[in-house]
Amino acid sequence: MKRNKLTLIAVLLSGSLLFSSCVGSFGLFNRLSSWNQSLGNKFVNELVFLALNIIPVYGVAYVADALVINSIEFWTGSNPMASVGDVKEVKGENGNYLVKTLENGYSITKEGETASMDLIYDKEANTWNVVTEGEATPLVKMNDDNTADLYLPEGKTMNVTLDAQGMLAARLAVESNQMFASR
Repeated sequence: MKRNKLTLIAVLLSGSLLFSSCVGSFGLFNRLSSWNQSLGNKFVNELVFLALNIIPVYGVAYVADALVINSIEFWTGSNPMASVGDVKEVKGENGNYLVKTLENGYSITKEGETASMDLIYDKEANTWNVVTEGEATPLVKMNDDNTADLYLPEGKTMNVTLDAQGMLAARLAVESNQMFASR
């Protein structure tokens, strides 16, 4: 009887891994790797890397991500390792931007300025919205049929497929609207 339970548990765990098609963000493993890379020069990084492989910290972090954290991320839609409050610097063609991770999106501020723009995900409506000066404007709505509704200027909506062809069509629509607006 005990062997049957163990076999059933093994089959269920294998099935959850094999059939979930979840290639998650591996937040725990990547955070550990980033920490190691921030320690100092390449020799210190290599020594810590070797030590964390001899004491199987990297292996445990990878397995924990693969079996638990990525499965949670797949089934709930949220990553338990997401770092709310983390700020990253992103270099753009018009200067540097600070991107702060929020619980439901991101806050983007140009370096040296106080005004920010927030990208907020509304889980109920399944939309990404841009919020500036307290006013929310929808950007994109994810649909259940593997398409997305892209909200264009002038109140127009464009339905695109979530593949390379749909992304190309969306890029062309956005770029043509930018060119029209700049004239």
